[in-house]
Amino acid sequence: MLALAFSLLFTGLGQIYNGQYAKGLLFVLIQIVNFALIYWFIGLITAPAFWLYGMIDAVDVAVKLTTQAEQAEGHARV
Repeated sequence: MLALAFSLLFTGLGQIYNGQYAKGLLFVLIQIVNFALIYWFIGLITAPAFWLYGMIDAVDVAVKLTTQAEQAEGHARV
């Protein structure tokens, strides 16, 4: 849920929270360009679409990381 909350604040912050620093910084830069494109109306489509993609990606990666951590913990107990 924290990855989603960070992505709601700004695209890329959820990825940075998940430890994907390069991907998060790339997402931040892309979203800055999208906001600049709003001047030419292109960003009115690309900014919200990429924002949604960033949120979905952050949650997907967070779930995978959590699942991997739980599996590793389960194997350590056995």
